[in-house]
Amino acid sequence: MNKKEEFMKEALKEAKKAYNKNEVPIGAIIVKDNIVIAKAHNLRETKNMSIAHAEVLAIEKACKKLNSWRLNDCDIYVTVEPCPMCAGALLNSRIRKLYFGTTDQKSGAVVSNLNELDLSKTFCNHKVEYEGDVLSCDCKAILQDFFAELRK
Repeated sequence: MNKKEEFMKEALKEAKKAYNKNEVPIGAIIVKDNIVIAKAHNLRETKNMSIAHAEVLAIEKACKKLNSWRLNDCDIYVTVEPCPMCAGALLNSRIRKLYFGTTDQKSGAVVSNLNELDLSKTFCNHKVEYEGDVLSCDCKAILQDFFAELRK
């Protein structure tokens, strides 16, 4: 198993925590110098807060840990392609690179619909590199299991 897969496994552990709380199972971790500095999972239902997405919560934790809003030397691993809000948060926090597990055909804003990180090249002074399909089968499976269970 390579480093990308190891880190995505950590994000999947966070997604499982969300699943166990009856939250949409999305997990995120932030890595700096090959060390995990922040972990989070969706908490929208728990916190009754629309912006309590895994990415936003992980960014908040990483900023506190580093005492800086700039996460230039950090990479984020997210089990699902970020939505428009979260893609914007990645840009604004200066994340270096995004790794995501599975695409989100409904609200994904990196490759599925809006392609926000590519669009940003024309109007932002920061670029976020990205790579998808990291443990995509595992990341997709936890979502499918969650929604199948919800429909029962």
